[in-house]
Amino acid sequence: MGELVEIVDSLENKVSKLLHKLEVLQQANFKLEKELTTIKEHQQSAQSSIVDWEEKYNSLKLANSMLGSNTDKTEAKLKINTLIRELDLCIAHLAE
Repeated sequence: MGELVEIVDSLENKVSKLLHKLEVLQQANFKLEKELTTIKEHQQSAQSSIVDWEEKYNSLKLANSMLGSNTDKTEAKLKINTLIRELDLCIAHLAE
């Protein structure tokens, strides 16, 4: 009978340790999920900032080419032609 009590006590001890370990792991998991969410938000913000800066850079390049810079004149002409085609399509749709 004494052996049975020892086995039960041993099992209770092991279950208690496992439950404690489970709680610690759940807390760590929650902390990591929170950190992951924060990192994803920062990444999304950085990606948005990159897109904004690329648009500003392209606008600046276009403005410089229109001001007489020889390096991007062909790019400016292509951009202007694209804008004219888009305007023509809009006018055509409005005329319908």
